[in-house]
Formats: sequence, C-alpha cells, structure tokens
Amino acid sequence: MFSMEATDGCSPKVSDQDLYRSIQGVLPRECDTPQAADCIKKGMLRWTLHKKVQNNPENSLSLVRVLIKELEKAERRNARKCILPLLHTLMYAIIQTAYIPDELYKQVYDVCKRLLTHPQPYCSVGLSCSQQIKMERSTPGVTYQRMLTAEQSLKNEYYPFQERVFVLADPDVFSGPVGQVLCSDIETPSSREPLEPLDHMRCVVQHVLQAVLGAEHCHGRKLARALSDMGQDVESYFQEVMATVEQSVEEASRGEGGALRGRLQQLYSEIVGEIDAAESFSSGPLCDCPLPNPEMSFNMWTESFDIWRMLSKWFRSSSMSEPFSLSQEQDDLELGESLNDLLPADITRFSYMSNDSGIERDLPPGAEPSPSLESTGPGNSWEHCKSEPESSRLSRAGGFRIKPSMKTSMVLLQDSLEDHPNTIGGGNGRRGERGGALQRRVGSTSSFPKQPRHFTARIVAIGDDRILGRLAKEYYLFRKREARRLFLTMKINLQFYYIPVHNTTSPISPSKGHLLKPSDPCSLGSYLSMVDPWYNSNIRSLGYMIPEMQQTNPGRSKDHFVSDVISYYIRMGQQPVYFTIYFVKITFTGDKRDAVEEVFLTHLEMEVPELSHITALVKEASKQKKNSAEAVGTVVSLNYRKVTLSGRDVDKGLSVRTSGVQINAIPSSEAEDLNCLTMTFKESPAKSKHSNVESKIRTRNIRIRSIESRAFCVTLDKDPRRTYRDVQSIEVSPCLDPGYCLQKALRSKYNLSEERRHRPEQVHEQRTSSCR
Repeated sequence: MFSMEATDGCSPKVSDQDLYRSIQGVLPRECDTPQAADCIKKGMLRWTLHKKVQNNPENSLSLVRVLIKELEKAERRNARKCILPLLHTLMYAIIQTAYIPDELYKQVYDVCKRLLTHPQPYCSVGLSCSQQIKMERSTPGVTYQRMLTAEQSLKNEYYPFQERVFVLADPDVFSGPVGQVLCSDIETPSSREPLEPLDHMRCVVQHVLQAVLGAEHCHGRKLARALSDMGQDVESYFQEVMATVEQSVEEASRGEGGALRGRLQQLYSEIVGEIDAAESFSSGPLCDCPLPNPEMSFNMWTESFDIWRMLSKWFRSSSMSEPFSLSQEQDDLELGESLNDLLPADITRFSYMSNDSGIERDLPPGAEPSPSLESTGPGNSWEHCKSEPESSRLSRAGGFRIKPSMKTSMVLLQDSLEDHPNTIGGGNGRRGERGGALQRRVGSTSSFPKQPRHFTARIVAIGDDRILGRLAKEYYLFRKREARRLFLTMKINLQFYYIPVHNTTSPISPSKGHLLKPSDPCSLGSYLSMVDPWYNSNIRSLGYMIPEMQQTNPGRSKDHFVSDVISYYIRMGQQPVYFTIYFVKITFTGDKRDAVEEVFLTHLEMEVPELSHITALVKEASKQKKNSAEAVGTVVSLNYRKVTLSGRDVDKGLSVRTSGVQINAIPSSEAEDLNCLTMTFKESPAKSKHSNVESKIRTRNIRIRSIESRAFCVTLDKDPRRTYRDVQSIEVSPCLDPGYCLQKALRSKYNLSEERRHRPEQVHEQRTSSCR
C-alpha cells in the first residue's frame, strides 16, 4: 500500500499561534526538576506536536519558521537549557518537510555556527547540525534519502549502508501484559498495511523531487499518482535519483555542482509523462512523506540470549542475496559454539586443550571412525593395505585450532582508538586506563579517521541498572570473542541507547549533594537526565509512561508511541556519553572455589550478611552515642589509588571496621561529575584525632580484603542474579579491552623468545618480573 497525503489531506491547517503554544509546552523551564510532572509530560507533547503537522507540508514549513524564531530567541537570552530541545525538534522537522526555501536554510546554518563558541555539548551538536544543514542546503532531500535507504535496507549501488534496531527488554520489568503491549507497539507496522520496498522507493523519489524542485516546478499529487501507477518500474527511477543525489554530494564537496535541478526536472518529466509535463510544471500542492519507523526487533533478555549470535545472523542475512534460512543445527555449525561455551567469564585463554590425543586409533570403542579409502579396482587393494597402518597412525578427528595473530589484535586496537583515542586499551571508549582529564568525555572528538562500516546495529536497552550491567558484561564478552576470532568488529558499527524503566511508577530521586542510594534503580538514566534536558524530557519520560500503557491501550497499542519515540531517539541522539566498564576479581574463602572475574558498570555493593539486619539499629544508635558504630562490622584492609583533578594520584592503604561498602561508578550531581569510582561505607567512619578515614574515597583501582573470619556478600549492578557469597577479597580496576590484552600477551611472548635466543641466562629473571 502506498499513500502520500496532499495539503487537503487528513491534517488541517495549524496556525502559528497554536504552534507557538505547543512549542512552549515542550521547552524545559529553569524551575523544572528531572522528576517534575510537567517535565514527564513534555515527551508526549513533543510527539503530539510532530503528529499535528504530519501529512500537511504547510504545517511542517510553519513549524520550521516558528522553531527558528524560538531558537534565535533562546540564543539571545542565553537559555542553554532550551537550545538542544529546540535544535533537535527543528532538525527532525527539517528532515521531513517537503520543501524548505534557501533563506530558512541560511538562518538555521547561521545559528548552528554560532553554537560553535559554546562549551560542550553545545559546540559538538552545533558542529554536527551545521554540517548536516550545509549538505542539505546544497543537495535538498539527501538526509531523508540516506536515512530511509539505510533504515529500510533498500538495495542500491550508491549508498550501501544498512541499519537495524534491536530492542532489548528486561523480563523482570516487562512481565505480563505490559511486555505484550510493548512488543506489539514495536514490532507491529505503524501504517495500516505493511509497506513494501517499492513503497519506500516511491517515498524517496517523491520527497527528493519535491525538496529540489519546490511547489513552483512540481505538482505533488500528480507525481504521487504517477508513481503509484508505475508498479515495478519505480525501482529504476529510484536508482537514478540515488545516483544523481550522491553525485551531487560529491560535487558539492569539491566546490562544483549545479546540474542537480536540471537532471531531476528531466526525471520528473519522464515520470509524469511528456503530455502532462507542461501542466505539471505549474504550481501545485505538495505531498507530505513522513519518515516511517525503522525496522525493529523486540527481544526479552533471557539467560540464553546472545548478542554476538544475534548480530551474526543479521549480518549474514543482510549481506546475502537470498534470504538467510538455516536449520538450528546448520546455524550452530555455521556460527560456531555458543558464547558461554567459548568464553567463560572466569578464565582467559587463547587455545583449547583436548582431553584425548585426537588420533582416531586412541578414540574409545564405539566412536565413529573416519571414512576409509575407496577401492576402484584390484590394483588398488595393495595400496590400500599399505596405507592403512599409516592412516590409522596419522589421521585425526575433525577439528581446527584458532591461533590469535598480531594482525587481529592490531585491528581491535585500531577500532578502540578510533572511538576513544584518549584511553589506553580502550574499547569503543568505554574502558581503559586513565588518559588525560578526570572529567567524563562527551561527544565525538576523535582525531583518528573512523573507517566506514556498511552495517550499523542500534541496540536499545529498556530497563533499570540491572539490564545495563548485563549489557556491559555481554559487550565485554563480545570484544573478548572478537579478540579470538575477528568477524564482526570491522563490519558492524555498534551503538548503544538506554531508556530507563523500572517497576515503580513513582519517581525516586536522591537528594542533592549525596551519593546515589541503592534505592534508585535507574542511576545511569538519572545521570543522563541531569546533564541533558533533551534526554530528560523526551526519553526518560518513557519510564513513567510505559508501565501505564496496559491501562491506556489494553491488549494492543494503536498509536505506536513507544516506537515513534525510539525512532526519534536513535535519529537525533548523535552525541555519545562514555562510561567506563570496571573489572572486578572476586576471591572466596577457602581453597575449594577458584577466583571469579566479573565486570560491572554502575554499582557494586559489598556487605556482611549477618550484620545487614542491624544496620538500621546502628544508625539510629549512632545519633545518640557517637562511638556506637565502632563495635559493629568486620575489619577490612583497603589499598587504593586516590585520584585527583590535578592527576597526581596517590597510593594509600588503611584498615577500617565496617559492615559493608558501596562503590558507585555513576555520579549523583554535576558537581561530582568525575570519571571514577566513589566508595562510601555503610556507616560513618569513627571520627577521632588518630583516624584519617575519608567519608568518600574517589579511586579507579581498589583492593578490599577481610582480615577477620567473616565473609562478604557482593552484588553487581543491583542484580540479585549476580550475587556472590563467601567472598574474602575483591580487586576493582578499569576493564582493559581484550584486544589490548591479546596484544600485550603476544608482545610478551615475542619478547621472551628474543631473550631466549640472545640471553638465555636471564630467562628466569624476565619471567619473574613479567609475572609480578
């Protein structure tokens, strides 16, 4: 089904005063708090505003004019809190507007250029938008064409990029009817009937011709009618439009161009027919072509869910000419073993050790032998008998060995440096040693040219901090698997998005000036809302609306509010915020259990189980008797590296009695926005003139060990499924990229070989120092 509405379609004309009032309702105010009721409703108001101007090009153009005026007004008043919401709303309207005059492009471009003098993230957003407006001004409709082509995976030779949205939901949060409504909202097509690839091609041709020719030289309704009657022939015109637009972009980058309008006018005449060409060049109403939502797949994050396998299936099905359909057995054989079997979380190794020799003669009875040689004649019998002993001695069972190479590790390191050059051993800017300033990096400012990848996977996690912890662990295992066998790193560009949702609908907010409490289930979402008003108004508001969807839309969602907001989020959320994944080594009491290596993203809690029930009593008693907290808890030794803004880190060690500690990786206020860990004790340390224990310890490397016989219980990212008991000590440090670890291991191996060849008497000393 193909439908494009003209001016006299379903949407009536909206006045500028009505648009102005709607925009004022969307903008954040200085007195708004992240949990205010009005702030939560702004996401719905923004969605209603875009729906109000849809299917009417005059309304869209009026919205662009009003938004430009409001953006210039906010710039004059230095109202930075309103700049980003206005700019994102404006850019989203520009992409979908049928035709925009050149003077409006110039006004938007001038505003974006002036944002370059503002601090982060305004300068980064202004640079990105100014580049996009400059390209859109020279080649109108190119952003719409590229976005629709990539999101719908339209086959062409001129823009071979493909995108896919994977929505991952926490089953603990979305259980029962809410999960069913969310699944139907995301996976059900937004149109009345599913759109075919030819329908998307018609939209591209219609929008580009209108954006370039305008209402004076293009009759929108006649063009839409001609495209609808064309059938399969529309694909050839789609390919021609793609080639013309991409060639115009290349010419504009070289300072050339000018042939775009003439070529598209010729295509317009061919489409509408030579008879109606003269009449069609007269002014007429344009048709609105709203962007359809991209392809999305909804997944509940179960224990057997594997991101690497999901991306591998999508890549192989998208890169093959025929549909990718294999049985489960063939699929497992093609994609290899599961990630859990390949990479256990508690060991690091680069090869497998077989339990048997691999020789068929040594296999146990009943094992399947290898196929014997076929005899084609009497003359071959002697050769067969002669070779039988040798084959039984030399033939091996089927298998192969994957040996990590220096090339693989260098590819992973290059990928890490392209995304985060200020991090040593970083992986996509999310892990590594400290490099440079202690403030968190925001925006894309890499000095390394990023290699283009034709596939982009946008992973949207919906849930609380628990699903983020699992996502961090899954991403670490993903990089670990790629370090062993490079397959997806240089083919797929990974982008992560987060929508905070928890079971309790009432917002929970920590008080200012205090650390995030474990009661805040969405600490990372609270941080993003604190630093970005646009995220707080449009994205975090979903966390309070999704749990109510089952009441407002019982059974099945009809308005597709969630999928529309997700589409808006992934299209406009262009500036990344980087978070460090931390590595923790957990050692247990006794010698029966081996140490476990884990990762966490937001929070680590360590407590003594038998003392947890009296913590509240101790806090109440400490108000009356200051030294009551000294007799509670167990003695632990702390060894940590204290971080400072000056970069002069100091190694410290102390012993303290406590019932538990909390380690937070996400700051609770802008004043504490540092890229480090903040550790606090569950009770205030005893204050005396001999005590030097700080109430907050900021560090990136810490080791905690129980000196007494009491064991701890460790919980990662507030997830009860990631709880470890009988813990004696933990060691926390920034997680190094597996590619960096592989490079370091191979380099040490080669250096050791050189030492053996040249100075064999120093081999033992080199081994000892490398082990330390």
